[in-house]
Amino acid sequence: MLKFSSYSLLSKLNLFKYTSRDYCGSDDCEKSAFENIKTLPPMGVSHLTNLFQEDKNDNKVNLGVGVYRTEESQSYILPVVKKCALQLVENPDLNFEYLPVLGNPEFTKAATELILGKDCKAIEEKRIVGVQTISGSGALRIAVEFISQHLKKRTCYMSNPTWKNHSLILKQAGFKTLKGYPYWNASKRNIDIPKLLAALNEANQGDVVLLQPSAHNPTGMDPTKRQWKQIAQVIKERNLFPFFDVAYQGFASGDPERDTWAVRYFVKEGIETLIAQSFSKNMGLYNERVGNLIVVLKEAKYFEAVASQFTIIIRTNYSNPPAFCSRVVAKLLTDENHKKEWIKTIGEMVDRIKKMRKALTNKLKELETPGTWDHIEKQCGMFSFLGLPPNQCHKLLKEKHIYLLNCGRINVCGLNLNNIDYVAKSIDEVVRQEDSLRKQNDQVKCHECVTEDKEIEDKKKIN
Repeated sequence: MLKFSSYSLLSKLNLFKYTSRDYCGSDDCEKSAFENIKTLPPMGVSHLTNLFQEDKNDNKVNLGVGVYRTEESQSYILPVVKKCALQLVENPDLNFEYLPVLGNPEFTKAATELILGKDCKAIEEKRIVGVQTISGSGALRIAVEFISQHLKKRTCYMSNPTWKNHSLILKQAGFKTLKGYPYWNASKRNIDIPKLLAALNEANQGDVVLLQPSAHNPTGMDPTKRQWKQIAQVIKERNLFPFFDVAYQGFASGDPERDTWAVRYFVKEGIETLIAQSFSKNMGLYNERVGNLIVVLKEAKYFEAVASQFTIIIRTNYSNPPAFCSRVVAKLLTDENHKKEWIKTIGEMVDRIKKMRKALTNKLKELETPGTWDHIEKQCGMFSFLGLPPNQCHKLLKEKHIYLLNCGRINVCGLNLNNIDYVAKSIDEVVRQEDSLRKQNDQVKCHECVTEDKEIEDKKKIN
């Protein structure tokens, strides 16, 4: 009886052994489910910030991440934003209940009116869907997911160059074809409007066109009102679908109303559109991630269906947005005194940016740095596209400890009276090095041509 029991136990152990091996698929059960995951290269701006923080050099300058800096290189808390936040904290009726899925209605109303204006006909006719999002990036992602899933659009035209995250967001949301319309004229260092219009004229009906209405990232160059009208005309004629990314309202001119002229013009022209809105830059709420998404419809009857689909998208992503800083923004925008103070502060911030643009331009001119530099002063917003090639940007980073993107984009807010001489001299040095090298190469090529011509002439004489 004992022998039989031992045999049965041994059989069961062997059965477990073999079935376990079959379940693993091999004798090696130590393999990880994650072993084939590939490591991606570091994300540009975040990686730059990490490198800057690790750098021990006393001359280091951070011109990478898009954050407004004071003259002392510190991030800036807008006084009126802080005031509104403190008033909310001290409110005895403050609670932490969930917001509706589409967000704080007071916030979305105020934010939408900031872009479109209180007298907007589309608002009066209830042809607007407002959706609170996780900042501007979240608004972009929610929007393109909706466009891809429900409008069945898979092709998007973006400015060349544009913010790098645009293409990543579009791809993740299901867009199959991404095309660039010419924007930056490298030789003239301005907007190439003829090529831009020509590219949009080649787009297929229904294609999405991603537009930045003010303080274009990365070039700092915006179309004129006349050029915006030309762009709108092509979009209407080709029946394209415009999608606005409004990340820097107020940072172009210092006037939030003026910076939304292009968006308001499109809406007045009866063009359906989506608008992604961020309060990271213009209210300094970088880590609070406060954004708004606006859908402009042709008719109010589409409101319920569109709102319901955004409700599902958000419900299955993050359920509902955070409340506190949406309340801060709403409090600021709905109180006339707070709003006036905010606009005054933005004006002061933009004035400092303009002074730094002018100072850098003048310094480079004083140094007689090869090339033209007037475009720096003509540009607007937080960023400037210097027009330097990647190898010169790399030298500035590695040799001069000046942190900027490889495309030549700098955050002008990172400049101040303490570092602008160093930055200008460093740019001058790397540009001169390349200019000198180019001249040497030209001389070598010229010498080779002269030598070759002389050899030909000598051969002719011999013959």
